[in-house]
Formats: sequence, C-alpha cells, structure tokens
Amino acid sequence: MNKFLIVGLGNIGDEYRHTRHNIGFDVVTAFVLHHNAFFKLDRLAEVAEVKWKGRTFICIKPTTYMNLSGKAFKYWMDKEKIEIGNTLTIVDDLALPLSKLRLRGSGSDAGHNGLKDIQLTLGTDQYPKLRFGIGNQYPKGRQVDFVLGKWFPEEQPVVQEKINKSVEIIESFATIGLEKTMNTVNNLSFL
Repeated sequence: MNKFLIVGLGNIGDEYRHTRHNIGFDVVTAFVLHHNAFFKLDRLAEVAEVKWKGRTFICIKPTTYMNLSGKAFKYWMDKEKIEIGNTLTIVDDLALPLSKLRLRGSGSDAGHNGLKDIQLTLGTDQYPKLRFGIGNQYPKGRQVDFVLGKWFPEEQPVVQEKINKSVEIIESFATIGLEKTMNTVNNLSFL
C-alpha cells in the first residue's frame, strides 16, 4: 500500500507556535509546504494530502492538544485505512541532544505525553517515530518552561537544518523503507 499517515505532534494556539514541544507541527508543515499542499481544518486535526512519486501522504496536526494525540492518530489511521507500519510520528525528545534525530520502528513513550496517549489508544508502542532532539539545557525545575519555550537564536540554524532533513526523511521512509532510512538518519550529527 502506498498510503502513509504523517503525524506531527504539538499543541494548537499561538502561544505554542514554534516552541520546542511543537516541532512535530513545524516538520509536518515544512513537508506539506515543500510539496505545495495546504492544510484544512477537519475532524480532530488540521489535515493535508500530499501526492508524490505514486504515494499519498495524509499529514495531520492534531487539534486535540498534545495529551490527547492518540484520538486524532487513530481516527485518521482508521478513516484512511493506513497500516500502522505506514505511519510516522514526529515528536520532540528531551533525552536527545539538539544535534540528533532518531528514527525507530517502535519504542516507549519515554515520558512524552503525546506518545503516551497514542500508545494507550493503539494498545502498542510498535509504530514508527522520528524523534527530534531538543536537548535539555534548562535549570532544575524548569523543564516545562524549556519544552514550551521558543528556540534560542543560536539554535535556529540547526533547527532549520534538521527540519529540512526531516522532510527528506519522510520521503525516504515512504520510498526506501524504515530500515534503510534508519541506517542513514541515526548516524547524523547536526553540530
């Protein structure tokens, strides 16, 4: 099947726009714009359809807020009849340095509430994820402020480079598959 569900995790609302926690939204938006498509508000998400190289990508940015991302994920996966292996969830990751992207076919939620809700809703952690390292450069007790904060000016060039690379990763995931894409992505360093 040549249909894919691309899920960018984030929160709706101007106060969350372009924060570390919304990098999933930013990556999916970049992918959609790169392919000259656009989002429209639909059930539980902003949705865009991209057609490229004989493949269809249903790209969503859930409007359910991060902690209820599973509802939108499952609705669009079922509605579009997309197999779980043909989904890719893009998410911020505190445990990874800013210099890293990590692609995996499965794995725990690692304390991320969006992934936790998807895992709970699907009943499995066996679905592909692209983790976008945001680093953990925050003082003790300030994790929430850091995650919900904007990128530092000095981080911007690396963030943009990783967003551009993530667009390529989505295309690669859909053309050469998860395993081959993982082999190139997981060794990259952006600093």
